[in-house]
Amino acid sequence: MFPRITNVTHVREYVLRLTFADGLTAEMDFRRRVLGRGGVFAPLEDVEFFSRARVDREVGALVWPNGVDFDPDVLYSEASGQPLPIGQAV
Repeated sequence: MFPRITNVTHVREYVLRLTFADGLTAEMDFRRRVLGRGGVFAPLEDVEFFSRARVDREVGALVWPNGVDFDPDVLYSEASGQPLPIGQAV
């Protein structure tokens, strides 16, 4: 399990600055993760709504008011360049 997200800041459009528990900070573009996906992702296409991203302090995940969330392990893997640990017991 990778470090959890501790802070999120909306930078511009679909770009968020994520800070992880180990101090890693990365600006990440979520455009491809939200645009054109429809369903629960449709509200995130509105930049004002997208900017309401928060950290769920209990699990360290990135969340929005409509219940959309992104796995902190996947985001940390992308931000750090470290591969996801596949097949390891949790």
